[in-house]
Amino acid sequence: MVDPMPTRHALITGSSSGIGLALACRLLAAGWQVTGLDRSAPPSEAKAAGLKTVILDLLDAPALDAVLPAILASRPTAFVHCAGVMRTGRIEEVRDADVDTLWRLHVGAAITIMRDLAAVLPDRGGRVVLLSSRGALGRPARGVYAATKAALNGLARSWALELAPRGITVNVIAPAATDTPMLRDPARGEAPAVNLPIGRLIEPGEVAYLAQCLLAPEAGAMTGQTLYVCGGASLVAPV
Repeated sequence: MVDPMPTRHALITGSSSGIGLALACRLLAAGWQVTGLDRSAPPSEAKAAGLKTVILDLLDAPALDAVLPAILASRPTAFVHCAGVMRTGRIEEVRDADVDTLWRLHVGAAITIMRDLAAVLPDRGGRVVLLSSRGALGRPARGVYAATKAALNGLARSWALELAPRGITVNVIAPAATDTPMLRDPARGEAPAVNLPIGRLIEPGEVAYLAQCLLAPEAGAMTGQTLYVCGGASLVAPV
């Protein structure tokens, strides 16, 4: 007798805006259950569609530890780590607070969640997607951001090897400049120069589409990969 497939249930960080919200809406429309982790409440239309959001700051480790048992009890089948911030600064301008924030949010939060979630993800179908950035390849005044996003590539490859025997995949999506609130966040520092070969910013839905594909049963043979959604930027030298 074949075990029934569990209800598809995605846990998404950064689910109230940008790529995380676009993915949540796509999955809800496809019949998924979606639990979000975000500092802010989602738009009313996402709530009406069924998005359940736990409001918390992922930098608050005790708060995250406190909510994880209830989330794990709901048996997520997929985890997508979209939460992120940008802080810019050349070598001599880097602040310790920014190093701590970017590391804890991009890398530390993913580790904290997966430390407990890995055991709950279903064999032969669990999915993990981490949102990195084309900026991980390196750009001036982006050193700390690039380092923490590049760390996700190493995490994904390591986790992919650990989880492959269970049929659980772990992949990375690395977008270039995407039209999200983070792009306009005044706390980020220097604004990006957007000169993608396609002549426009990437839309959040374009990244969310790829994430949804990686969550599908048909993506079971793809693991440990970093996929770029970069508007052709990877066709030229990083700038």
